[in-house]
Amino acid sequence: MSRIRQYQSNFTIGEIDPLLRGRVDIEQYYSSVEKAKNVIFEPQGGFSRRPGLRYVADYTSSISSENNVRLIPFEYSTGQTYLLLLALTSSTNIRLFVYKDGTLQTGINGGGNNYLDFTITLLSGTSLNLKELNYTQNTDTVVFANRNVYPFNLVRGASDTTWTFSISNTGTFPRVRNDKLGLSVSETQPSGTLTASATSGVVKLTTSASFFSGATVGQQVFQTNGSPYKWSGFGKAVITKFLSSTTAEAVVLVPFSTTDAIATDNWVYDNSFSDAFGTSQGYPHTVVFHESRMFYGGSYKLPMTLFGSKVGDPFNFKSDEGLDDDAFQVDLTTNALNSIVGMRSGRDLQIFTTGGEFFIPQADLDPITPSNVSVKSTTKRGARDGIRPVATEGGTFFIQRQGKALREMNFSDTELSYVAQNVSVLASHLIVDPKAMAIRPATDTTEGDLLMIVNGTSTTGYRSASSGLGGKLICFMLNKQQNIVAPSFAETDGIFCDVAVDLDTIYFIVKRTINSSTKYYLEVFDDDFTTDSSVQKTSSFSGTSYNLVSHLNAKTAKVIRDDIVESDVTVNSSGTITTSAQPTSYIEAGLDFTVEVITNPVEPRLPDGVSISQKKRILEATPLLYRTQNLTINGFEVPLQTLPYSGGGTVPTITGMKKMHGLTGYDTDAQLTISQSKPVFFTVLSVDFKLALGL
Repeated sequence: MSRIRQYQSNFTIGEIDPLLRGRVDIEQYYSSVEKAKNVIFEPQGGFSRRPGLRYVADYTSSISSENNVRLIPFEYSTGQTYLLLLALTSSTNIRLFVYKDGTLQTGINGGGNNYLDFTITLLSGTSLNLKELNYTQNTDTVVFANRNVYPFNLVRGASDTTWTFSISNTGTFPRVRNDKLGLSVSETQPSGTLTASATSGVVKLTTSASFFSGATVGQQVFQTNGSPYKWSGFGKAVITKFLSSTTAEAVVLVPFSTTDAIATDNWVYDNSFSDAFGTSQGYPHTVVFHESRMFYGGSYKLPMTLFGSKVGDPFNFKSDEGLDDDAFQVDLTTNALNSIVGMRSGRDLQIFTTGGEFFIPQADLDPITPSNVSVKSTTKRGARDGIRPVATEGGTFFIQRQGKALREMNFSDTELSYVAQNVSVLASHLIVDPKAMAIRPATDTTEGDLLMIVNGTSTTGYRSASSGLGGKLICFMLNKQQNIVAPSFAETDGIFCDVAVDLDTIYFIVKRTINSSTKYYLEVFDDDFTTDSSVQKTSSFSGTSYNLVSHLNAKTAKVIRDDIVESDVTVNSSGTITTSAQPTSYIEAGLDFTVEVITNPVEPRLPDGVSISQKKRILEATPLLYRTQNLTINGFEVPLQTLPYSGGGTVPTITGMKKMHGLTGYDTDAQLTISQSKPVFFTVLSVDFKLALGL
């Protein structure tokens, strides 16, 4: 029997897939853990108890299901940001609640309600899943799109409480030929001659007999060589403006062969163009602003078509000038179905489809115009519908179509194209039926970017809720400069339904069961809290009884007074909490959650190699702690300096090393389970192991 030491200096890989148990040959194994529940990894290498969830409000009366709620950040100006809560209160009614700096805005539009209702127009026979509602923002306006809903806008007015819903693009939808929409085609041969004032550009068309009307605008005329009246290859124009029954303006698509009068038998009126979107065609599914244009993509009948608006006129998709700033449309012509499900404005316009990723290249950063627009294919991974791609430092995160992998699309200077790296390659087991994604960018050097994915509750598929991760929150701590990707997962007494980040505040909709009833609560990650659905009181103390958590009726609550953990309390209908002494700095009451970090089996690197079958025993473990108030290892409480739970004062935080002995017997794994017996703060920076090796 021999004794050795092994030091795990960091945990920057986070939780790894159980399928990697045997990969003791890779460096990532020695910086990872087997399980990371309810902790957040630090970019410096350690891990801490995750923030508690501060209770904000109960929205049960407006939310009927997990898919009928959506949280959306809205940044009006540098100093004015909002959180928008959208709830589908009926199949056709969306209700808006507005939060500014964590405060619900009341008296919306000068009325008596704290919300604003809007009736949406649905495609016949369809319904709206709010999780699949796409949106984009430009200054004071948010534009919403979904293939089943007439696109609509939300505008912030002159004050925090002035908001207006309206439908989008009235009369300015793009036009396409009916055969692309599965509609009938109509070509006729009008009587009289047709004369164009010029062979190209914007021209005036004149007929010798009455022909033009308001109904001809948006339709086309073209030259033929006589019967059977097929296009000759010359002379094609779209009518853009009605002037009189014999004159109209048009944009030439293909130059005319002459400015002389074209005989009756040599031109055709093509009355086969309809709005691309409508009650039978469906509506655009995705929307984004890019370079002073608004782009629509992926409609019900045209899932692979991208539409660009006029420059500076983002709600006008009518092509009527033929100039560089005119509207245009382009198809993603490929050998497979690539339905557009997401777009992002980055260094290029990035297009995410169910079958692969595309972009519109801009050579020398030239603007996109109708004459140079070209869609290029990059990777063939496919993106998941309903999860909006999010921006990273130089890249874009998206969930792969099957919902099993998190990928980052970055431009590669060596390949001169985009690549889609698998960010979750070591921990894809955590991603289960994902429903929402958001990122909280780092605000200083003490934290990394925090990417959060809300798992769904599907009970089917290779990875499903039956894996135990349904309804959980997956947290990836990211630091690209240091190549750190450290995932963990958070669970609460209930399930996470949605997530959004307002600047640096992380909001959630959480579904809980309270006194046998389903509740939907708006809650916030708060670094000063250590319990969930919790409330704090920080001033005006008098006595030992306080009404704090009536929303947790019949639940068992943890009570913390000045960092001292009181006895558990069963909450009554009034939410009254009683402490053993009067608080001096704060009192918090909320739901407990279990912290559990299980280290990987310790596999020492011996001169003759690594043998995972060798029995070993952890004789001694020395965690390096930072500002820690409570910690247990393998069920044994780490002896920290503590004060009595009554008699005043607060429990201090401890920084330094704490040695623990006799934690395990001999086995092939030799693991530590790091947890807590009290809901207070802790951070583990590293662990030093002292091992005894057997045969």
